[in-house]
Amino acid sequence: MASGGVKQRRAVTRADVARYAQVSSAVVSYVVNEGPKKVAPATAARVREAIEVLGYSPNISARSLKRGTTEMLGLVLPDIGNPFFADYAHEVTVAAADQGYALLVATSEGRGPTETQLVNDLVRRRVDGLMITTVWSQWDLAKVRHPDPPTVLLNCPYAAPGYASVGPAALEGTRQVVGHLIDVHGHRSIGLVMGESSEEDIPPVRERGWLEALASAGLPPGPIGRRPFTREGGHEIGLKMLTSAEPPSAIFASSDLLAIGVLRAARELSLNVPNDVALVSFDGTSESEYCWPPLTVTRQPVREMAKAAVRAVLDPERPLSNELFDMELVIRNSCGC
Repeated sequence: MASGGVKQRRAVTRADVARYAQVSSAVVSYVVNEGPKKVAPATAARVREAIEVLGYSPNISARSLKRGTTEMLGLVLPDIGNPFFADYAHEVTVAAADQGYALLVATSEGRGPTETQLVNDLVRRRVDGLMITTVWSQWDLAKVRHPDPPTVLLNCPYAAPGYASVGPAALEGTRQVVGHLIDVHGHRSIGLVMGESSEEDIPPVRERGWLEALASAGLPPGPIGRRPFTREGGHEIGLKMLTSAEPPSAIFASSDLLAIGVLRAARELSLNVPNDVALVSFDGTSESEYCWPPLTVTRQPVREMAKAAVRAVLDPERPLSNELFDMELVIRNSCGC
């Protein structure tokens, strides 16, 4: 008897389903596991009806042990509160479910040791594959070599030896959106609001794209501000950049969150976007569409990248490669169009 005198209901078993459907327990197993033997359609329908009527729930742990798989994938992100990573988590969840897998999601809070600890924890939980947006630099990855199971790096614009990786064609995407400011709107001073990166020896890809777009137009680099990839970081840089002795006429923000912070800074300074300063950004989350003015962005194809990551992690025999996806220039009001 449970506390309060309420009688606990016995869990429905496979044998109960078999009795109700008037079949053997083996047949119930074949229907639930979709094999290994085929079951006549009429019989399978009777078993499924019994499952629904009785409320039978298969023992996932026992089935996983028998199959040698947990039917779970692990996903580690640096900041689940960031709209971009929230979108990514949603799309990976959908893509994994389409393949019959559940997803365990963890956030590293942008800290490398925490990421490593979470990865080790997911491995101990026997996930069948890992997808990680790593905060380790390209050079540190070899030192923190993630263990089996198959691992795919997300949001990764470069080849990482020993890993399959999926990411945006960030260099070209950045060149395209910054080039739009130059070619269409005639801007000659374009600032960069850059999120802090773990890359130490070379400029991050988004910064390189900004530099290359300016260089190809014969323009010098504009002012640069670096802070974390947050709204607060963008706000802080925006206030400083827009009150400088020579403020830029346009700004490229390396994420939507940074751009939202710049928008607030401009508003506080009674500056109009785009008339006083144009603004474009990198990512293309829903936040960029519903702020005011809506942001012109170079948008990452999150759904396509999520599907590719799930395919890669479930096919460990495929050659390791860095799969890059073209970005889309989305024109809205913040650039002056």
